[in-house]
Amino acid sequence: MLIRWSYVLLRQLELKRFKARARHTQRFQRRLLFEKLRQHAESDLGRDHGFANIRSLEDFRRQVPLTTYDYYAPYIERVKRGELGAMFRPGTKLWMFALTSGTSGEPKFIPVTDEFFREYRRGWHHWGLATYMDHFDLTWKWTLQLTSNWQEFFTEGGIPCGQISGLAAETAPPISRTVFLLPKWLVKIGDSNARRYMALRLSIHSPRVGMIITANPSTLVELARLADHRKESLIRDLHDGGLAGDVQIPAEVRRRLARRLKKRHPRRARELEAIVERCGKLHPREFWPGMRVMGVWTGGTVGAYLPRVAEYYGDVVFRDHGLSASEGRMTIPFRDGTCAGMLDYETSFFEFIPEEEHQSARPAVLEAHQLERDRNYYIVLTTSSGFFRYDIHDLVRCVGFEGSAPLLEFLNKGSGFSNITGEKLSEFQAVAAVKNSFAEMDLPFEQFTMAPVFGDPPGYVVLLEKPLPDSHRTELAGKINEHLTRLNSEYRSKLASGRLRPVALRRVPEGTWERMRQRKVSRRGISLEQYKHPYLASKLSFVEEIGGLVSGDGADPIA
Repeated sequence: MLIRWSYVLLRQLELKRFKARARHTQRFQRRLLFEKLRQHAESDLGRDHGFANIRSLEDFRRQVPLTTYDYYAPYIERVKRGELGAMFRPGTKLWMFALTSGTSGEPKFIPVTDEFFREYRRGWHHWGLATYMDHFDLTWKWTLQLTSNWQEFFTEGGIPCGQISGLAAETAPPISRTVFLLPKWLVKIGDSNARRYMALRLSIHSPRVGMIITANPSTLVELARLADHRKESLIRDLHDGGLAGDVQIPAEVRRRLARRLKKRHPRRARELEAIVERCGKLHPREFWPGMRVMGVWTGGTVGAYLPRVAEYYGDVVFRDHGLSASEGRMTIPFRDGTCAGMLDYETSFFEFIPEEEHQSARPAVLEAHQLERDRNYYIVLTTSSGFFRYDIHDLVRCVGFEGSAPLLEFLNKGSGFSNITGEKLSEFQAVAAVKNSFAEMDLPFEQFTMAPVFGDPPGYVVLLEKPLPDSHRTELAGKINEHLTRLNSEYRSKLASGRLRPVALRRVPEGTWERMRQRKVSRRGISLEQYKHPYLASKLSFVEEIGGLVSGDGADPIA
């Protein structure tokens, strides 16, 4: 533990320097841009866009259009075959392709170069240092990091494809072995339930777990529920040494973890039995009483899960990861309880489009230091993964500045909108309305999807798995409708004019969300941890597509 304590103290100067240099954001950003242009000027992409002749920001914007993933698809297909010169300079090391979901349903392949990976790790390093400095007790506790495989499959050119978090875990420096309790081999377990069980099996023996890091807070809820559901086998495995027979893991993983699995923990098993006898359940708040920090996304729609996490894990604080994606890290939060983070100005060149101009043919494009407080913007990235002026469709709000680096709060993806009659309902508004309505009625938040349905007039239904009494269903629908009218003036106008009908609640069979998730994960090539539940559907066919729906009052299935 002394090693961790000393490491944090010695490296804190790096964090102070990062914040201090934010006074000169524009200078660092411009320098970063021209470094990336020079580095890849000899690639086919660079030659096609005249990188070598770009001398100013104006040249850059004139010669490189605003882009999306489809713009790079022909180049990426060549890189997948091993033709790195399509996008990168000679000698570039390509670690892998990070997979993320695409708007068309096919996964996007994001190149992870050595330079991109160093920048990715540096951003995480700043985040981790700040978190440990604010919660110094973590230096003598364990941290759990739930990651996924970076070698799920290989391209025809032999390049691994998967999740960058797994690569970071596998290549972590030796100091990490004194911090992270879970072994790197866990990412090789493909079955998500088996991987979560193994994470519990290899960590529940220690009461000294202080932080969990994962992307989506729903993963933490599922982990807690699994601990209680499998409490008997977990306690038996700890007591006897071994692994429950129904948990299937690859032979290579079993071989590498054999010594840890054989080790018996009878005293800890008795402690867990006492918890079950006292509480009737086995929840993390009881078996990890020193749990302090949850390192998860909290912005946008996923924040609806935070009360459930606290219910299972106790008096914890939430430290947002920051706005990050397979395409790159954008912000680093340095405070608990907020998704607002400081722009990671050292890794990518950032441009911003004001929200109201995003669909314009010639939108205004701003640099980071030109943003205004309390205004919304879409982020445009130029990164070391070969993307230039890449519109990632993330909507953020500028809430302040650190030096001249903006502090940004994630609102939602640009695609997270539904528009039947011009109301432009956002996923952010849908989640806020449902979450607040549940809270006002003192009901536990349940996973849902708000979906448009055709009719005369059309409207929205809120789909829930859990049955509600008639009185609750009517009241809840009314409250959701009230919140939506306050949050969205166009929705209020369309409702008043009869162009939209009020929100209704409908029930779907239990297991619908799990089946939908498994289907999308298998089709899109993303990990279970990366999957984001659609709280707002945009297609009128959504209700029909998920199938098997029944109304809350037992009427005919929704058409």
